[in-house]
Order: sequence, then structure tokens, then C-alpha cells
Amino acid sequence: MKTKKYIRFGLVFLIPLAFTISQCFHKAEPLVQTFNDPRGAAFAGTATCLKCHAKLTEDYLHTAHFATSAPTSAESVHGSFSPGSNSVSYDNNIIVIMEKNGDSIYQSNYVGGILIQKQPFDITFGHKQAETYLYWRGKYIFELPVSYYNRLHQWAISPGLSAKGATYNRLIGETCFECHSSYIKQIPPDENEMRVKIVGLERGSMLLGIDCERCHGGATQHVNYQTQNPNDKTPKFITKISSLSRAQRTDLCGQCHSGINPYIISTFDFKPGDTLSHYMAPKTAAQVPDYKRIDVHGNQVGLLTASQCFIKGKIECGTCHNTHNNQVQSVKMVSLICTNCHSEAKHNFCKMAGQLGQVINSNCIDCHMPVKTSSSIVLRGTGDKTNYPFIARMHRIAIYPEETKKVEAMLGVK
Repeated sequence: MKTKKYIRFGLVFLIPLAFTISQCFHKAEPLVQTFNDPRGAAFAGTATCLKCHAKLTEDYLHTAHFATSAPTSAESVHGSFSPGSNSVSYDNNIIVIMEKNGDSIYQSNYVGGILIQKQPFDITFGHKQAETYLYWRGKYIFELPVSYYNRLHQWAISPGLSAKGATYNRLIGETCFECHSSYIKQIPPDENEMRVKIVGLERGSMLLGIDCERCHGGATQHVNYQTQNPNDKTPKFITKISSLSRAQRTDLCGQCHSGINPYIISTFDFKPGDTLSHYMAPKTAAQVPDYKRIDVHGNQVGLLTASQCFIKGKIECGTCHNTHNNQVQSVKMVSLICTNCHSEAKHNFCKMAGQLGQVINSNCIDCHMPVKTSSSIVLRGTGDKTNYPFIARMHRIAIYPEETKKVEAMLGVK
């Protein structure tokens, strides 16, 4: 009897306790039902950011970072599909024509007027200077032979491809997507592919564009906390870029803006605050880049960190670049940033000030960060052998005597 009494007493005690515990577990469940982010449950997705940061996110969706890759449509392609303006000619009577067929668009290769191959525009890389297009073939992605160059307002041969004939077999791997997207998952090679080590990509895992969480880290825990604690306006469980050290912020940008590096760990695993050199082989990480060998395109971080303004000053990428909006800093606006440190009062002003006059206050940049031609990217035009320069602004801030002479000649200074 006594045993039964203890059992009844235990049940009376345990049932409410079990209910209480279950309620605690229930409350701990995420308030935010995120979409199935291929990066894992820690990531909430850009649509979630919009709920609380509508203006900031809307502005960001129009930036070059977010547009660094996107699904291709006839409306998003800047090049013309009109006859006479929609083709690129090669040697040996080879021509690639950009064609529409209903809602689909293709790059079609004709030899002597006979269609040899055509592939669809599936993905666009790039936005501001140029657009290069990719297509899916099974679990592999390849580059299309023709790109559109916005500055030239014309179709031309894609970077790295031959002018002798249309090439459809340049494989694009995960490395390209590490800088042009937020995520894509590799598919390990099967038994038939092990010999050549061909790695495929999972189409459903692809997150095009650089999204908020690529720079701020996974936001699910942050969203859940702020939703549960609406009166707490201090952001929790999310990385504020301003909370990082300058070295950490430089490494964050350096994932994509330090040229093509042989990373041994995918930068899709990089989290804000990580040290970028830890993703490289020790020998590579220990090397100090020679700025004289760095091309003007690609390794902006390498050039900037070789500048005395970076070495001795406080300048960094975010000094001139606001990644949250699409506003292009004018030469005058950037020059005003220079005068925050360089002034006559500090005795470190430009020595050409007396000769150049007031123009010195509105254009430091063309002398000290001139536009240069890239040697790593060559643009080949339509139907001829002409190579067009691909230009980019130099990010090593320094004195360039030849550029000073150009400015003097333009202003008539002797």
C-alpha cells in the first residue's frame, strides 16, 4: 500500500514538472521559421533581414556586391539581341549569335552558316564593367564564349578564351563562386570521375550574389533573440563590422579582393573575424606580395596594404567604400577624404598645391590612384584582332610622376 501511495505522489509531482519542462523546451524553439538555407540552420536568409532592416537591405540589393552573380534573363542582359548587333565573329567563318527563342536566350555557334552548338544563358557573373555568362550541363557549370562589356557597349570574347573559335568547355568550379556568390555545394566525383578528379556542383544549393550573412555571419540566433526581446535595441548574436579590428575588416574584404589565392580551405567557411591566412597553405600565407607584380585588377587589398596611407595611417577599405549602398564615390568626394589627413596645417599637404591651385582640393585621386590598364584581362572585340584595354583604378596610393605630368599638361601647368 505504501508503495502505491508513493507512486501516486510521484505522478502528481512529475506530471506538472514534465509539463513545465516541455514548455521550457517549447519556448526555446526558434521563433523564426527560416527557409531551408543550404548553409545550415544558423542562416536565416536575406528575406528575414528585410523585416527589420528594410531600407538598409533594399539599398544593398542594388549594389555591385549583391549583383556579382544572378540568374540570367533576357531583361537582365545589357547586350542587344537585335540582328546586326548580336554577334561575335571568329576566324574560319565561325560566328556566335545571341538568340532569343520565346522566353529562352542562347549563345549559338554557327560554322559556315550551320548551327554546331547552342547553350542557354543560365547565370550572369559581373554587373558594372562587364557581364560573363555561364550555363549548366548536368552537375557542371561552363563559361559561355561571349561576354558583354558595358564600357565598350558591345559583345566580345569572354576573358581567358581563344579568338580562334567559340569555346563552350571552360569548366567553372567552386573557387569562382567563392567570390561571385554566397554559397554553392560541391558534389564529390563518383567512381568514373575519380581518375580526372572532376567535382560537380549542386544546383539547388546555389545562393547567387553576396548576401548580408556572407559578411555578418549567420543571423538565425540574432533574429530569434531580437524577436523575443523587442525592447533590447542592442544587436546580439550578429557581427557588427565596426566591432572588428582593422586587420579583421581587411581580411573580410580580402576573401574576394586579394586576387586568386590558393586557399586550402573554402572561404565559404570564412566567418567575420577569422584570419584569412589560416585558409591558405602555410608557405603561401607567409609570403609578402610584391606590389610591383600585382595587377591593377583583382588584388585591391594587396595594393592598398602596400600604401603608406595604410601602413602609417588609418585608412582601410571602408574609408572610401560603403558596401550598403550603390552610390559611386566621385573623385571629388574621395579627395575630400584625403584632406582629412593631408593638410597645410599638418605640414603634409601635396607639394603641387601651389602650382595646381584649387583643383588640388577636388582631385587628388587621378594623380595618386590613377586609372590603369590591366595586364591580366584582355578584351577582344567583334570581328577584328583589336585588343581593348580593361581599366581599373589603382589601389596603391602613391606618387606616380607620369600621372602628375598628365594632370599638369591638362591644366597647362609648367
